[in-house]
Amino acid sequence: MPRRLLRGLWQRWRRYKYRFVPWIALNLSHNPRTLRYVPEESKDKVISDEDVLGTLLKVFQALFLNDFDKQSEILTMLPEPVKSKYQDLLALEHQRVTLLENRHQQQNILKPEEILYKTLGFSVARATSSLISAGKGVFVTKGLVPKGAVVSMYPGTVYQKYEPIFFQSIGNPFIFRCLDGVLIDGNDKGISKVVYRSCNGRDQLGPLKMSDSTWLTSEINNPLAVGQYVNNCSNDRAANVCYQEFDVPAVFPIELKQYLPNIAYSYDKQSPLRCVVLVALRDINQGEEFFSNYYTIVS
Repeated sequence: MPRRLLRGLWQRWRRYKYRFVPWIALNLSHNPRTLRYVPEESKDKVISDEDVLGTLLKVFQALFLNDFDKQSEILTMLPEPVKSKYQDLLALEHQRVTLLENRHQQQNILKPEEILYKTLGFSVARATSSLISAGKGVFVTKGLVPKGAVVSMYPGTVYQKYEPIFFQSIGNPFIFRCLDGVLIDGNDKGISKVVYRSCNGRDQLGPLKMSDSTWLTSEINNPLAVGQYVNNCSNDRAANVCYQEFDVPAVFPIELKQYLPNIAYSYDKQSPLRCVVLVALRDINQGEEFFSNYYTIVS
């Protein structure tokens, strides 16, 4: 019995260590390929914030139009120009379908991962990692990911440095630390799941959702919200993606916030919502797994 217990604990540690920050920090010097050197915080950008925003808007708008029939309550709360914009976009899409002579097939509601492929030319999904005992990972399931593309988002509750996260952090391998000390809890189980759902319900304004909570389930509305399952690179698996922080601007369309997989722990109108995306460092082919690296700041 003790031997079986120890074996179970060892196997769990082998999976957990790839996300355990102290273990990663102690092993950085033995594995320089896991480092990405950042001269200063302001230069931690592989692509511009405008490019990140453009990608998110493109994907979210496509998801919104794909689910247009279920957006009626939200549409009634939007200004007339915004409502007309979506109706015009939907009309253009129907015209395109007619030209393709495939109207019946295209009118069916597509799955989120199909929308991602249709919009960006690739789709991603969680699956068993190619790293031994590393648990789940994230793979390119279809298409080609070009260098500089946003491939996923790190979902979860966003905590400022001074906010309580002790109990949520116990045995939690999904806490991401930003350069300025802001934390994102991407755990989709236990107390972390309860906290996220509570904050999600707190911020909802009638039919207008300020964030997406479907990443906590098996039916994900935002196909990019799988970044917490991207494993760290190793000596024989070089990083092909990296983390990039992104603050959601105040002008972000309110009707598209339903696809943002992050929410602030404390309600704060003044501070922008922190998100973290993963960006491709090179072209990534279908079937490849994503591997990230951890940056360090040097002066």
